[in-house]
Amino acid sequence: MSLFSIFSGSKAPEYPTDTLPLNEDQQLKFTFFKHASFAIEYASRHIYIDPVSEYAEYSKLPKADIVLVTHSHYDHFDRAAIDDLTTHESIIVCDKTSAEGFEGECFLMTPGLKAKAFDKIIIEAVAAYNTSEGHTDFHPKEREDCGYILTLEEGLRIYIAGDTEPTEEMLALKNIDIAFLPVNQPYTMTVDQAVEVVKTIRPKIFYPYHYGEVEEKTDIERLKRELEGVCEVRVFPME
Repeated sequence: MSLFSIFSGSKAPEYPTDTLPLNEDQQLKFTFFKHASFAIEYASRHIYIDPVSEYAEYSKLPKADIVLVTHSHYDHFDRAAIDDLTTHESIIVCDKTSAEGFEGECFLMTPGLKAKAFDKIIIEAVAAYNTSEGHTDFHPKEREDCGYILTLEEGLRIYIAGDTEPTEEMLALKNIDIAFLPVNQPYTMTVDQAVEVVKTIRPKIFYPYHYGEVEEKTDIERLKRELEGVCEVRVFPME
């Protein structure tokens, strides 16, 4: 039986969700919007990743305790969506290019930096960039886009890769429990690249995300077949 169970809430608007029990009193909940936009609920805290207005009705959702922005592309960074979600108490964490869209109202992260939020969550920035010939202009290394690792109080480690291909920094990651990897050609990973990463870093659970909305469709079924017996692959609609 899977660690996860589908949960369908009664509040509008409704989006696909997945939950993981952490202990008798605590659970981890993922809410999936579209493309690279999703949310995590943990310890009564609401964490939003790359919110974009066209992907969800953010003004009707719980206010953010933390917003993570991986990079400045329009399908990841939307100041209007962030404004809908945040209050003066919200923590906004972003890469250095996206930080230019704020006036000192965010925590700027570059690859390798760590921060702690609410004494329960450690946030670590991981380099995110393209490595294939002809693709490096999509997400150049020198721009210092970020993926993030969230380490929860229970020690669970969640890796949100952002827009990237397999990199030296990614392939060196250890003790990743849950991995969100982009599988969106030609801008991020191919199916083969995602398989390589999962077989190298060995998460317990892998969510493919940031797929669709391009001509070259991601073969999610082949991805699942290639990883059978390697880890649990959880697929939710992100198109």
